[in-house]
Amino acid sequence: MKGFIALKDKILSGERISEKDALMLFEWPLPILGALANHRRQLIHPEETVGFILDRIVNFTNICEAKCKFCAFHARGGVIPSYELSIDEVLDKIGEMSIAGGTQVMLQGGLHPEYDIEFYEKLIRSVKERFPNVYLHSFSPAEVVHMSKKSNITIEEAVSRLKAAGLDSIPGASDLLVDRIRKIVSPLKATKDEWCRVIRALAVNSMGSTATMTYGMDETLEERIDHLKVIRDIQDETGILRAFIPWSFSPEKTAMERITPATGIDYLKIVAISRIYLDNIKYIHAGWLTEGVAIAQVALSMGANDFGGVIMEELVVKATGIKNTTNMEEIIALIKQAGKIPVLRDSVYRELQRF
Repeated sequence: MKGFIALKDKILSGERISEKDALMLFEWPLPILGALANHRRQLIHPEETVGFILDRIVNFTNICEAKCKFCAFHARGGVIPSYELSIDEVLDKIGEMSIAGGTQVMLQGGLHPEYDIEFYEKLIRSVKERFPNVYLHSFSPAEVVHMSKKSNITIEEAVSRLKAAGLDSIPGASDLLVDRIRKIVSPLKATKDEWCRVIRALAVNSMGSTATMTYGMDETLEERIDHLKVIRDIQDETGILRAFIPWSFSPEKTAMERITPATGIDYLKIVAISRIYLDNIKYIHAGWLTEGVAIAQVALSMGANDFGGVIMEELVVKATGIKNTTNMEEIIALIKQAGKIPVLRDSVYRELQRF
């Protein structure tokens, strides 16, 4: 009981908690944990606003050398046919988003065996020439590592050249930053240290990023906290992570179908613990895309304070059989029902409009 009271007081006071403290929180009842997480959210974000953005994901190819075991999207002979979008096709999709009022594009394509830095530079310049006001929050640390190796340049040079071409920021898609797990599920992808190196390179170039977490891949609770520690440490060092986005692994149609999917309770605990532990990241997303809008709405009372993107198109999660959808009107209603103020925001979390 003394340990419980001491940790509760530490959380209420806003004091930084340790990895050991964070691990203990998995044992706490969800209502208590959620209330404490909401308190920590109020300390870093006192206003009861919840942001969202109008954006589009453009998956310009599904050809990927990584062939991660947790992915149901990459091309597989005789199972999933390969495709590559032309630059004109990419521009057409962005044009549709722009007409609909969208402001942010996430270009994502995996680790294509023939795409070097010059391909990405050409793609970025083509988008910016046609749509100079569209914010390009695109690619991933793994793609940056891949293109640097393909082009025989450093990670730092790759980031600098992407920025010069017009890239605004890079999502910090991080899966699980635990080398034991990465060696099992994604051995051909960037390592934990390479991920950190990309984030540092972005900081040097004054570019922002985010961090994610894909849990439920047979990792231990300790390894979940290890992942959060990597993120908190790199944020202490760089300060460029605008948001944290956790989501559960969807095993259906992947090479890991034997794994039992995580529950809604698991997700809400991850959100709450992340909010308490990640005291240096202001925004935590409620993951409607993977968890569904009902669970995401509950997360708004347990530390989350952003609803992410409306997303005109998404193919990677959908490939696992998850078909969660929403629209701007539903998001506004869900946020209001949760007792919050819906706010349309831009890519750097500046308020554009309240509802």
